[in-house]
Amino acid sequence: MGGHSAQWPWRTRALTLIALITGAAGWPGWGSAADNESATLEHRVKAAFLYKIAGYVEWPHSSFAQPDTPITIGVVGAEPVAAELSRISTGRTAQNRPITVRQLKSNELPAGVHILFVGRAESGQLNQLVPKAQQRSILIVTESEGALAQGSAINFVMADGRVRFEVSLGSAEKSKLKLSSRLLAVAQEVFTRAP
Repeated sequence: MGGHSAQWPWRTRALTLIALITGAAGWPGWGSAADNESATLEHRVKAAFLYKIAGYVEWPHSSFAQPDTPITIGVVGAEPVAAELSRISTGRTAQNRPITVRQLKSNELPAGVHILFVGRAESGQLNQLVPKAQQRSILIVTESEGALAQGSAINFVMADGRVRFEVSLGSAEKSKLKLSSRLLAVAQEVFTRAP
């Protein structure tokens, strides 16, 4: 019984992540004619994922100046996602660190960012952002077709009317990041190298 009880906390977290990422897409309004509701729900699901993912990434120790240095999530080109992410992460932590959200300008990558979400509107900036992000061990998350091939580590995709995600382990490794097997277990597809 002791062995099973140790497994339940991670299973609960994994199921919560699955529910946030895949289950939320089944809410009323998703895939209906109510495009605004669908877009709002899509933004909520992506924001929830960005918040949750912070608990499933291992950064190099040098990424944090102090034990209580916040995990900073930068968002470029996706203002609704940034607003929702700010709302849900206020006062919360991941890995015993506070979460901060910064809305960034095009092609901006300030020091101290740990996760960078590049919205569809700014996907053309990936070629400039990826080399900088990899040097600084920043996890790049995107929502554009072909983004994994450009160096993104995680990319949101729509499948069967739901928000899912695909992972490039090669891109994560280039950034010196380790992604939890629990995160990989709920990915739609995991590539060992960029596709």
